Amino acid sequence: MTLSEEAMERLAELVELQPTKNAELQEKWGLESGSEVHQYLESELGDYYYRDENSLICATPEAEGLVGEDTGGERAVAGTQLQRDVIRVLPGPDEESQSVVATLHDVQEETGTDPSVDDVRSGLHSLTDKGLVERIRKTVPTFRLAIERDRITIEVDEE
Repeated sequence: MTLSEEAMERLAELVELQPTKNAELQEKWGLESGSEVHQYLESELGDYYYRDENSLICATPEAEGLVGEDTGGERAVAGTQLQRDVIRVLPGPDEESQSVVATLHDVQEETGTDPSVDDVRSGLHSLTDKGLVERIRKTVPTFRLAIERDRITIEVDEE
């Protein structure tokens, strides 16, 4: 997706302010409502942001890289124990990607747990939305880490 000059400027502001709320971006961007912010995000920056577990707006690692803000530092996101396990077994950014089923088997072998294939698929998609995992489009979608494993922390809310 090629971004206009305005979209690049707004993306840089999102990166700077993250995690942020619609109201903060509304003020910064001079928009009339939070609804306008949401529409802008979806139409212009849809590939470059996600909402965290508190519905705060965050930039993806790709967005940070685009605006030159990729710190190379750790990325901490909230998630589940299964997502933490998936991160542990997925191939790295420069390795061959793997399918949902292969990931399921690796999680089962590594942890001794027995999650469902639907739970693993859901976890992979959630991690993709957060910019931690890259989905490779093939006949069957495959996945690998989008950034180095040692830069990722999944914070599990202990219940």
